[in-house]
Amino acid sequence: MRKIITTDLIFLIGLLLVACDNVAESSNEMRTENIKIPQVLREIPDEYFKVSKQPGTLVDLYYDTYESFSYFKKSKPLKRHAIVYLPYGYNENQKYDVFYLMHGGWGDETSMLGTPNSPSPLKNVIDNAIAAGEIKPLIIVCPTYNNTNENGLDSSNFSLAMQLTKNYHNELLNDLIPAIEGTYSTYAASTSKKDLMASRDHRGFGGFSMGVVATWRTFQYGLDYFRYFLPISCGTTLDDEEIFSAADRHNPHDYFVLVMTGTNDFAYSYDKARTDLMRASPYFIVVDDRADGNFAFRIKQGYSHDMRAAMEYIYNGLKAFWDAQDKTKEEQQEVRSNLGKDHHYKVFTANTKIEDVIKYPAFKNFGRLLFPTDKNYYSGDTLGELSLMWYNNINPNKTVEIVNYLQERAESGDTIFYDIYSDEEKLQDPDKKNTGLFFFRGKKGAKTAIIVAGGGFVYVGAMQDSFPHALELSKKGYNAFALIYRPGAQTACEDLARAIAFLHENADKLGIDMEDYSLWGGSAGARVAAWLGSYGTESFGEKRYPRPAVVIMQYTGLTEVTGREPPTFACVGTNDWIASYKTMEERINRIKNYGIDAEIKIFPGLPHGFGLGEGTIAEGWINDAIKFWEKHMKK
Repeated sequence: MRKIITTDLIFLIGLLLVACDNVAESSNEMRTENIKIPQVLREIPDEYFKVSKQPGTLVDLYYDTYESFSYFKKSKPLKRHAIVYLPYGYNENQKYDVFYLMHGGWGDETSMLGTPNSPSPLKNVIDNAIAAGEIKPLIIVCPTYNNTNENGLDSSNFSLAMQLTKNYHNELLNDLIPAIEGTYSTYAASTSKKDLMASRDHRGFGGFSMGVVATWRTFQYGLDYFRYFLPISCGTTLDDEEIFSAADRHNPHDYFVLVMTGTNDFAYSYDKARTDLMRASPYFIVVDDRADGNFAFRIKQGYSHDMRAAMEYIYNGLKAFWDAQDKTKEEQQEVRSNLGKDHHYKVFTANTKIEDVIKYPAFKNFGRLLFPTDKNYYSGDTLGELSLMWYNNINPNKTVEIVNYLQERAESGDTIFYDIYSDEEKLQDPDKKNTGLFFFRGKKGAKTAIIVAGGGFVYVGAMQDSFPHALELSKKGYNAFALIYRPGAQTACEDLARAIAFLHENADKLGIDMEDYSLWGGSAGARVAAWLGSYGTESFGEKRYPRPAVVIMQYTGLTEVTGREPPTFACVGTNDWIASYKTMEERINRIKNYGIDAEIKIFPGLPHGFGLGEGTIAEGWINDAIKFWEKHMKK
């Protein structure tokens, strides 16, 4: 195993004593691959039941229809009523997805979200979840299948309710949907059947209890109009096989059903029996078995047949639908790149406390690795105040964008962090607990970049020196990994070698291409990238893996050149008192003398640690680095 002890490094050790950070020792083209349904449903945060500071609006909508049993005779016209939820900031120039939510027995159109003058707790939950970015802003319609007269509560009669829910699709498809989507801004170009069917990807239907019967009948008779279905706690038998067969004309990737109930719910046995039939049916693919699944069944331990449980199921269901599933891969990437620019999508802001980000549930036990584990190397209580020792030009907006991006992916069920050491290895060396790879996903099968942040080999400055780069690379379609390593030059190199090995060994599983991968680094991290590029993984405790296609280096004073360097791109500022631009320029020229391609960008006036250089003369340098990398990819 190669030991990083050189004359050059000894000089750097001296610099560390004067605060230098360059020294050693101190898972379908229209959607994501599937809708991510977590195994454990998230409980509604207590604060979501409070009135939101960004409240949506409840609106009364009246429309004309006909009595259910004589519907096609049109002999008994009725004026019907629905409650419509419009999200905070509703804009007629923006298109919205629409979710139709049906009540259960002994209920009506006001049972789920309440009325404009008396909203229900569920309305507050939806408001707060949208404001937090957990649910995409959408229109929710609460109708009723009560129909035999204008003022009756037919839902209290089980037998009658079963008949009304079976007939309800006539009123829904012919009268309610045109009334809603002819009034509000949706994805339907018009209310013609053709245009309503064409916009089915942006429409869902769900219900609780008897409302589930209406949901399954909508699946049976309205699958041409709806893509997403949320049947929660259905305590009755149905002609399931006949209902399922409605999907015979559809590709199984053209619809999605999420069934939820509780173990203490009398509906549990009915839902369990129905979902067992679904598993055996040719029309359903279980998401837990295949990435392209169209059906999931989730059970809450101890939950009963009540509105509190229903609210949690609805909350989780709406979190799952319409995140990025109805967008092309390019559109998904655009959504992610814009994450945080619209207040509706922000979970974290510049005022969010760093400690709250670290403890955020979706970040599990790796939230602490988003920031230096030694708090002596950063200051500031909030994301907007974050300051890292030896770094400049930290952009608070980029910091907020990064943590929101990671939160959005974690909440959607994506794996954003990978351990590179086993539990046994961590027990033998506890310092290895503070290592791993944060994954910024690009296109499936795309080339891979590994980025190593600096920090003087005493901490890892990822929030300025690797996360921003990884996010930008993922926006370009590349798969990017930000390495969190153990402080120390030797251990950092060993951790990068292990990371390279891990990615090669798991490339197929991760959906990445490790041929012509690139190593990126800033400051101390640039040294690590350069050493692995020159000496290889075999010099640091791993078996031999292919060398990188290129090394991208920022602001480091490394001087050694072996003649075995990969093509190298470098950048630095003239006012960098830690890494002399003249030293870097001289090294690049020496690499060129060996006939190896090398470039350097020197930015007048810039200090050390400028990261992406946003708002400075260096802004856009990463595009030049990407072009350099692409030049050395095998065609």
